[in-house]
Amino acid sequence: MSPAAHGAGHEAPTAPYELILEHAELELELAGRGEIEALTALGAHWEELVAELPAQPPAAARELLERAQLIHQRTHIELVRLREALLSEVSGARRARRASDGYAGQLPRRPRLDRSA
Repeated sequence: MSPAAHGAGHEAPTAPYELILEHAELELELAGRGEIEALTALGAHWEELVAELPAQPPAAARELLERAQLIHQRTHIELVRLREALLSEVSGARRARRASDGYAGQLPRRPRLDRSA
C-alpha cells in the first residue's frame, strides 16, 4: 500500500502534495538533462495538479511542500545554467562567424555564376 492511501478507496490528505513533489522531482531531472520540450509539456500537468488544491494546505503537507519548493529552486538554477550555456555557445558561434568572414575577405573573389556554362 502506498503512503498516499489510507484504507480502501480513501486518499490521504497529503496525496495531492506527494504528486506535486514527484512532479517537481521530474522537472528537476528533465532540466538537468536539458530536455526543455519535455519540461514545457509538463506545464499542463502542473495546472491539473494544483487546480483542485484547497486554499489552505493541511499541516501534514508542510514538509512535502517545503521539499517541492527547494526542488523547484534547484530546477530554476538548472534552467539558468542551461540558458547561460546556450548563450555562451551562441556567442562563440558569432565570434567564429566573424573570424571566418574576416579570413574570407582575404581570399580572391570567385564569380558566383559560371559564365562558361
